[in-house]
Amino acid sequence: MAALIQEGRLGELDYPHLAEYLSDMAIRDRRELQSRLALLLQHVLKWKYQPARRSGSLKATIFEQQNQLEDWAGSGVLRNHAIAMIEKMYKRAIKLAAAETGLAQNTFPATCPYTLDQLLTADLLAD
Repeated sequence: MAALIQEGRLGELDYPHLAEYLSDMAIRDRRELQSRLALLLQHVLKWKYQPARRSGSLKATIFEQQNQLEDWAGSGVLRNHAIAMIEKMYKRAIKLAAAETGLAQNTFPATCPYTLDQLLTADLLAD
C-alpha cells in the first residue's frame, strides 16, 4: 500500500485494511507511551522516596524514559494522550513502586504531583 501511495495510485488502495492498520498503529503507539509514562513515574517515585537507594542505574533509567517520552510525546496527538493519561499511569506507578520498594501505597501522593512538562525536564531529580 505504501508503494501505491508513493505512486499516487490512491484508487487502488485497500482502504478498509489501511484503516485497520492505522488504527492498530495508533493503539500500539498509545500503549507504548502509557508504558513508558508509568515506568518513568514508578522510577521517579523510587528516586524521591528512597534516597538511600539512588543509583546511577536508576538515574539512567529515568533519563532514558524521559528521552523516549520526549520523542513520543514531544508534540501532537501523543502529547495530548500523555497529558490525559498521567493520572491513570500514576496510579499504576504507585502500585509498582510500592511493590518494588516495600513502602505502603499511601506513602506516595494520592494524585500525580507532576505535569508532563515537569516529567520531561532535566531538573526532575533535583531535591
